[in-house]
Amino acid sequence: MVLVMSNPPNALVVVPSSNLPAVHRNKNDNPLNLVSEAVKFSSKEEMRNRLPDILGRVLARIWIDSEFHEDFSRDPQGTLLVHGVELPDNMFIEFQKPESDRPRIMVYEQKPNSKFKMRVFYLQLVMMAGK
Repeated sequence: MVLVMSNPPNALVVVPSSNLPAVHRNKNDNPLNLVSEAVKFSSKEEMRNRLPDILGRVLARIWIDSEFHEDFSRDPQGTLLVHGVELPDNMFIEFQKPESDRPRIMVYEQKPNSKFKMRVFYLQLVMMAGK
């Protein structure tokens, strides 16, 4: 049996070409998806644990997808719903500074029959450079 190696002669670890690593993705596993399956949040605690990751994906997608950016600017919660993320009735999102280099997504809670809204958390895109 002869193995054909695709490794350079100075490779530290020789891997047979028949065993090269492969990335397996499901048909629905698109890196632009906000979630892999629909999410319906039922509590503020659940939102605090999972929503920042989802909104981080939103901020990343805003940078590369102008149509998504327009949709999210116009209707943040509606856009999330279309992409499989449903918030509780007492929670809502504001998209601030949509045309800025540092857009911000604010998540608020508002009690029924109240005009007062309480900030739960926010995400803001911040670019940093280092030396």
